[in-house]
Amino acid sequence: MENFIYYNKTKIIFGKDVEKDCGQECAKYGKKVLVHYGGGSVIKSGLLDRVIESLEKAGLTIYQLGGVVPNPRLSLVYEGVKLVKEKKIDIVLAVGGGSVIDSGKAIALGSKYDGDVWDFYIGKATPKDILPIGTVLTIPAAGSESSYSTVITNDEMGLKRSFRNDINRPLFSFLDPKIIATVPKKQQIAGICDMYSHVVERYFTSVEHVELTNQLCEATFRSIILEAPNYLKDPSDYDAASEIMWTAAFAHNSILETGRIADWGTHSIEHELSAEYDITHGLGIAIMLPAWMKYVYKKNLPLFARYARNVYGIEENDDEKAALLGIEATKNFFKNLGAPVSLSEVNIPKDKFQKMAHKAVILGPVGHMVLLKEEDIVKIYELAY
Repeated sequence: MENFIYYNKTKIIFGKDVEKDCGQECAKYGKKVLVHYGGGSVIKSGLLDRVIESLEKAGLTIYQLGGVVPNPRLSLVYEGVKLVKEKKIDIVLAVGGGSVIDSGKAIALGSKYDGDVWDFYIGKATPKDILPIGTVLTIPAAGSESSYSTVITNDEMGLKRSFRNDINRPLFSFLDPKIIATVPKKQQIAGICDMYSHVVERYFTSVEHVELTNQLCEATFRSIILEAPNYLKDPSDYDAASEIMWTAAFAHNSILETGRIADWGTHSIEHELSAEYDITHGLGIAIMLPAWMKYVYKKNLPLFARYARNVYGIEENDDEKAALLGIEATKNFFKNLGAPVSLSEVNIPKDKFQKMAHKAVILGPVGHMVLLKEEDIVKIYELAY
């Protein structure tokens, strides 16, 4: 087991109608709040109006910045940073899913930095401070509501990059399972694929003697597999929605990473895919994850065999056969959800594999359990076709 420091400052407020208290929570950190959101469901469902009402009751001055899209854009982050600095805003409240929260985190980072916020995403600088940020979550997926991660797409450069640091964790997050019934089915499916992948990235490690987190990861996999069909069948089923919403947060709050070294190879590969073709991240993950597994499984065959047996109940004594059956079961799980499982299904051609692979390794090889170079990534794209 590796040395570790576990720190998570995020206060989770979970349950029915909890968002009605977001105003009083924001008021603890100042008088001026930036409400950051995408559009669509938060407006149609009335959630944005309820949030604004709560903030008004708390006596806060409200500024709004909507327009966040999947694979959130750096250009909107710049707009938000400018607004926060000009109006001397005290706190960012991100109302939405992972893209909105990631964008809100970037704004909060940039608001306390004299340089270009993109510096953090390319490893040029490390933040010393961040504006307070809270969230009202609308979809279980990215886990950004309590994670150390933020992912932004530089729309001018065509690059999608993540920045991981404990400073990024929101101060508080409101999780109301009733809200998530209002998002489109495609996003619900993508969210399940994304949360599943966050467990995969931590489970497949070369670090040994991590039995507690091995079992926690396996239990989290099984919970997703069990509850996802119930949630997709009826998103208004409060019990199923509650299980999925809390699982998504748990999958990415870093508890599963303690003592381990996470891989993140699949995410790096998918980020270039969604940067180039603007595919929804979770759906890109559903395509790339089984391909990555198939490419690397021999590097840790016992762990892949254990995954197959303990997660999918595969009864096969031969480790290699078990591992391959586990990979196929993972692919079928995504497929049965309604997610694409090949690049050809979403009409992505082969002509940019080399370009995407090159961009993925600009800062060096990606992954940890297996270090992936440019030629490896090209082969993984080919496996995913």
